[in-house]
Amino acid sequence: MEAGKEKLWEKTLGSQPIFDGKIIKVQLDTVELSDGSQAKREIVRHPGAVAVLALRGDKLLVVEQFRQPLGRTEIEIPAGKLEPGEDPREAAARELEEETGYQAPELIHLSSFYTSPGFADEIIHFYAAENLTEGTLNPDDDEFLELTEITLDEAFEHIRAGRISDAKTLMAVYAWQIRQLTGKWPL
Repeated sequence: MEAGKEKLWEKTLGSQPIFDGKIIKVQLDTVELSDGSQAKREIVRHPGAVAVLALRGDKLLVVEQFRQPLGRTEIEIPAGKLEPGEDPREAAARELEEETGYQAPELIHLSSFYTSPGFADEIIHFYAAENLTEGTLNPDDDEFLELTEITLDEAFEHIRAGRISDAKTLMAVYAWQIRQLTGKWPL
């Protein structure tokens, strides 16, 4: 623990499993706060995921699919969860090909970020891919999506219209904008 940060630290006193699903697990932790009081923390455990900002020339590859929690379709960059023990770079290559039918000679790691650290440990490993070649489109059995290519201006139109509203895709659009303005990926 960093010096002077003791008052921010929470000690886990116990953990109770609540749900064990296909993708997530939920637990209820009892923690001791720095003032000696106790609190409950609901925690979602997730295996982690990957997302790929994939460019074909001056266009971004995106998929549109129905998102049950939102009750509508969402336009997103290719992404998916990590399999147990899977290397994130290999997962990114797999997801890119499964969802778009393209392969990348190189995947550039831009960042890894937590989606909702207040209640979940899901981390997304975020990659960029250019100079794509044809591969094999092979979405998961329960995955129905529509692949399209959009310009940066179209991406911002989709953001304004609320059709792009997830964090990973918003991050991708802004990283792509930086790339276009500077000629470099924001690392």
